[in-house]
Amino acid sequence: MTDNLVTTPFGAQTTAEEVLAGIDLSGRRAVVTGGASGIGRETARVLAAAGAEVTIGVRDLAAGARVAEQIASASGPGTVRAAMLDLADQASVRAFVEAWRGPLHILVLNAGVMASPLERTKEGREMQFATNHLGHFALATGLHGALTAARGARMVAVSSVGHVNGDVLFDDIDFEQHPYDPWAAYSQSKTANVLFAVEAARRWASDLITVNALNPGRITSTRLGRHIGDISNSPTSFDPTSSDVSWKNIEQGAATSVLLAASPLVEGVTGRYFEDCNEAGPHRPGVRRGVAAHAVDPQSAARLWQISLDMTVAAATTTA
Repeated sequence: MTDNLVTTPFGAQTTAEEVLAGIDLSGRRAVVTGGASGIGRETARVLAAAGAEVTIGVRDLAAGARVAEQIASASGPGTVRAAMLDLADQASVRAFVEAWRGPLHILVLNAGVMASPLERTKEGREMQFATNHLGHFALATGLHGALTAARGARMVAVSSVGHVNGDVLFDDIDFEQHPYDPWAAYSQSKTANVLFAVEAARRWASDLITVNALNPGRITSTRLGRHIGDISNSPTSFDPTSSDVSWKNIEQGAATSVLLAASPLVEGVTGRYFEDCNEAGPHRPGVRRGVAAHAVDPQSAARLWQISLDMTVAAATTTA
């Protein structure tokens, strides 16, 4: 991160459609995870409306295909298709990667789960970390060749202001020794999203791949908060309904993702954290904005990369 913050004419109330007004993405290919609902669907819709060929990664292929058809029928020049992708299942991620052909210009790591009750994947990983970070890590590293082939690809990691509440629990990522807390696990996974962007930006700069993370804001009418009622007595301090975070609709919530994915205003920008369509400054205690120092620490970013790589290799070896 840098002291010279990147700014744009856009802000918290800007919509994704406004960000890409007049921009032609013909010939560009994009993947949006979690593209069947919420801000992922809006991100896919707006990219397709600008002319991109969009693949939405979905767990329910039949439902995803219906969404893809709905978006494509109204989006204009671009096309949209659905492909099976369960981020909590490393075998599913590998199958998606192996099926991909040709260059990839835009990769939006959007899918996620928030504050879910304790659940583990078949590889034994804690579900929020596995879905929000590890599945995306395996997807992005698996598609690295396709991103490189695009000669100027962009990767976008959708994080959350919730990252400010906790670092990665490096000595117990899967909560095997520590008591499980859904908000602590969520914060860990969202910090991991930012750390991944930091390290990927460093590693992939020579491949002309830019990588940035973002906080979309607090969004109305999405399924992300479906578990909140299950954990109302959580001991952690994060409260997604707190009054110091303003609401956005889905069209506004997708704006920063679309900006980083395709706007010429951020051409060449990499390794940064954005909110409200502008680069965020450092987090200050008591204010639910900005990026926490622990989320951009280069040593932590490198450490998480190696741990994530070890985990994905172990999963591949186990299921081979």
